[in-house]
Amino acid sequence: MNELAMKEPDSASDMSLESNATQYVTFKVMDQLFGVDVLKVQDILKTDVIAFVPLAPPEVTGSINLRGRIVTVIDVRVCLGMPAQEIDEKNIGVTVEHDNDLYTLRVDQIGEVLDLPVSKREDIPNTLDAEWHKFASGVYQLEGELMVALDIDKLLRH
Repeated sequence: MNELAMKEPDSASDMSLESNATQYVTFKVMDQLFGVDVLKVQDILKTDVIAFVPLAPPEVTGSINLRGRIVTVIDVRVCLGMPAQEIDEKNIGVTVEHDNDLYTLRVDQIGEVLDLPVSKREDIPNTLDAEWHKFASGVYQLEGELMVALDIDKLLRH
């Protein structure tokens, strides 16, 4: 497990760190690690049946019924300028809330919840892909990889 992963505070100094940290639900799209603020996440699920939505924009895979509520399914790959994901029985989704609506973001792999200090967040590098740059709120250097923190509101507004 990553050393930055969630841990119990064991002293007063750790408590102050906890208040200056953000928890991220992480996932991979292709081989890139992304994270979204855990406060935006409503559910993590396997999307078995995705209903086709006629005339929908390319990033909209379709819709699902989540406990009686219709939820739009967004292919994060398409939003980030990557090839679309094929619909199959391995569809994984992170359901988030935006403007009082629910959206399920189709991702390739779910990671862990990381508790990352705000002080370790870096500005978005100019070398980050231009499509990703539009939706990123910052980056974190983790052991052996870069995590791009996504701004869900920007991603779903585009």
